Amino acid sequence: MDHFRYQDNRLHCEQVPLDQIAASVGTPFYCYSRATLERHFDIFRNAFAAVDHLICYSVKANSSLAILDLLARRGSGFDIVSGGELERVKRIDCPGNRVVYSGVGKSAAEIQAALDHDILMFNVESHGELLRINHLAGRMGRRAPIALRINPDVDPATHPYISTGLRRNKFGIPHTRALELYRLAATLEHVTPIGLDCHIGSQLTTLEPFVDALKRVKHLITELRHVGISLKYLDLGGGLGIPYDAQQIPPHPERYAQALLNELDGLDITLILEPGRVIVGNAGILVASVEYIKDGEEKRFIITDAGMNDLLRPALYDAHHTILPVMRRFDREEILADVVGPICETGDFLAKDRILPEFNPGELLAVRSAGAYGFSMSSNYNTRPRAAEVMVSEDRFTVVRPRETIQQLMEHEILFS
Repeated sequence: MDHFRYQDNRLHCEQVPLDQIAASVGTPFYCYSRATLERHFDIFRNAFAAVDHLICYSVKANSSLAILDLLARRGSGFDIVSGGELERVKRIDCPGNRVVYSGVGKSAAEIQAALDHDILMFNVESHGELLRINHLAGRMGRRAPIALRINPDVDPATHPYISTGLRRNKFGIPHTRALELYRLAATLEHVTPIGLDCHIGSQLTTLEPFVDALKRVKHLITELRHVGISLKYLDLGGGLGIPYDAQQIPPHPERYAQALLNELDGLDITLILEPGRVIVGNAGILVASVEYIKDGEEKRFIITDAGMNDLLRPALYDAHHTILPVMRRFDREEILADVVGPICETGDFLAKDRILPEFNPGELLAVRSAGAYGFSMSSNYNTRPRAAEVMVSEDRFTVVRPRETIQQLMEHEILFS
């Protein structure tokens, strides 16, 4: 459920008409619903209320400070994958004991900054990273809390670009080598193994891959206890999908939680979850203006002022996003069209071969389910300023990130002489 609804045939976010926001801030812009964000977080958190757990929202899904601050005030921790994301969670005064650090390429500077912030643990992705963390912690006179990220070789049945738990993926340590590396970690002077991490991919729409992966890591935890390595945390990552269209409806968080808890019964370990998309995906939309209607030789193009630099997912993943008119009319005919942007790339599209109501130049359209991996993956390609971001709460809205200007894009560039 979200809070984007038609009222008197005007699409609203909570109680605010989207055309009213467009008139104030221009287009394109991202719009987030506070009520939806809070509701999604609460549902996910409450689903795991029966066990000791920590929800660490995945910052990469949407790193807006306004969203991070809102979730932190609901009790969220954070999963980060870069030094920049660490700075973001520090900016909202999130304590280190609610931060886990994932990612395959942590630099020395990033590791040192995370140690300075006393993070809960590093999710270690390789033998080399383990040795680097141990070395740096020793130089700083610290002991680094770590988990090993285990690659269980489980097919998540998702897009190959967002699959992370197969043996051919770059992520994690092969489960066949896990026991060996945990034994090494236990001998190192400046790291402390406190957890195990397993994340198999994103936008999963069935429970079976989660359960299969959990069975493998559960067996490993038992093996580790037999050799004297007792872990406090089990980090099962994120990955639960959202309904981008009516074709695939992912499990409700309560079903997801129950499936995991059934497998964890009797394990006596604190669970860490890293939801991202399931919290923010349907809490945000992208609003754009129609610039032109173009009839090509074979199809019609609805050309908007939002492009692949604003929302990359359709071009990168061939992802589906529902597209709606901001002003609903029942006298429109339906047409077959591509919704495209102004970027100088054939791959610049928001929707292909879609049956849509007929639009006219100057009208507004809304791209649904754009809260996750929308603004956070946007760019300045073609020297285009990134879109404004707006947060709505009941009957008011706030610009939480103003639209960039072209001057800002060039202010740090220097002519060669």
